[in-house]
Amino acid sequence: MTADTGRWKEILDEFERRRAFSRQMGGATRVERQRDSGKLDARQRIEAFFDAGSFVEIGALAGVSSEVTDAPAPADGLIAGFGLVEGRPVLAGAEDFTVLGGSIGDRGADKRYRLTQLAAQERVPLVFMLEGAGHRLTNEHAGRRPNDLQGLAGLSGLVPIVCLVLGASAGHSALAAPLSDFVVMTRDSSLFAAGPPIVKAAVGEDVTKEQLGGPQVHVVQSGVAHNLVEGNREAIALARRYLSYFPLNAWERPRRSEGADTDFRRLDGILDLIDPDPRVAFRMASVLALLADEGTLLEIQPRHGAAVITALARLGGRSVAIVANDPGVNAGAVDAAAADKAARFMDVANAFHLPVVFLADNPGVMAGTAAEKSGALRHAARMFVAQHRLCVPKLHVTLRKAFGFGSSIMAMNPFDGQTLSLAFPAVTLGSMPAASGATAAKLGDAARARVAAEQAGGAFAAADRLAYDDVIDPRDLRNALLQGLTLAEERLTGEVRPTLVRAIAP
Repeated sequence: MTADTGRWKEILDEFERRRAFSRQMGGATRVERQRDSGKLDARQRIEAFFDAGSFVEIGALAGVSSEVTDAPAPADGLIAGFGLVEGRPVLAGAEDFTVLGGSIGDRGADKRYRLTQLAAQERVPLVFMLEGAGHRLTNEHAGRRPNDLQGLAGLSGLVPIVCLVLGASAGHSALAAPLSDFVVMTRDSSLFAAGPPIVKAAVGEDVTKEQLGGPQVHVVQSGVAHNLVEGNREAIALARRYLSYFPLNAWERPRRSEGADTDFRRLDGILDLIDPDPRVAFRMASVLALLADEGTLLEIQPRHGAAVITALARLGGRSVAIVANDPGVNAGAVDAAAADKAARFMDVANAFHLPVVFLADNPGVMAGTAAEKSGALRHAARMFVAQHRLCVPKLHVTLRKAFGFGSSIMAMNPFDGQTLSLAFPAVTLGSMPAASGATAAKLGDAARARVAAEQAGGAFAAADRLAYDDVIDPRDLRNALLQGLTLAEERLTGEVRPTLVRAIAP
């Protein structure tokens, strides 16, 4: 007797029928409509994210009992499971917009929570792909059982969490984004607590999905999302690339990569990029591209808080986090958005043991009534606390200028846990720029000249007091940082545990 005969045949036929139902998504018409819109469907998204042939689905039969109801929900509208990304295990869940608008049913809610628990238990990254309408009104146990938001909060800092917003995402679905480490939006996506009809009914405001929560809102203004890409495949590729800089979890260290550009080299072109006059703007992104191992620079949140650049890169094959002032944006003055962005970025780097490189070139924290009303001081204080409590190697370089609290939040304060603290020869330092400070203090010509001269000789005077470990030729920037990483070799290779975060964030 073979497996397809006798009593097994009837059982296996029913099994295959139910499995086929779970895979049909919202039916051929809805799936075709999804694809015609230029988007991948949920199963295509999962297939594109994982290494070929590695995906294993979990909870596929959840929602199968809905087959005979007026609202069938194959897989309960969430494709979930695990697979490999560049050979490493990752968990993922993709909302299926073709099934009841991607809304979250009871079984779907359980699957979401199951993913968070598996991520915690097996210590692997978690990725959510969002395009859904939040909880269904027909749910029976909403609010009465553990949910994925609790799971995500518990996971924070233990495994990398990535969220891709690939369409309209509302309500409970949208809440996965602010609880994630890295959020990517596509151009036709949107993210909001409640959609336009509810906004109209609640506050009388007529808005489109784009006006309410499109990329211009969340990538540029609110900072809820980090990076913007064109479409589904670009978002998925960026998620895979982001994860490559990180370990699987906080009990491991990032992998070191080998490549053609991991050795020492001078940055001969840097003198053409940076004018020694601190009043002349330049774009820091060009310097970072020259500094990092070729092709490894990934700027995080480039369109929000642009006065500070936060970027992942590799230096000598090692993953590093870079926090750099951009003198091309408001002379590098740090506003509330930039400080908040940098603080959160440092928290992520600290959690997953990435060394942090600080490149300082700013006139201080942004001044003015708008800055004060935005809470710039509080956000700058949070940034200061974030850099102060870093447990990873800190490598600081002052390029041209650093004034007041703007220098402190960029880890310039001496003897604050830096592995290496350096300066270019032409730096200008002080509690505030000489020109504006002298005017405010009503200094005479002689006093103005003395203050200006002292600030202009800042690098050598500070090095004389051991405020810096050394003053370097700008062309030696990469080599000096690689030497600093060599000094920290033991800290970069030894056993690690999750970072215990102390202090209340301002």
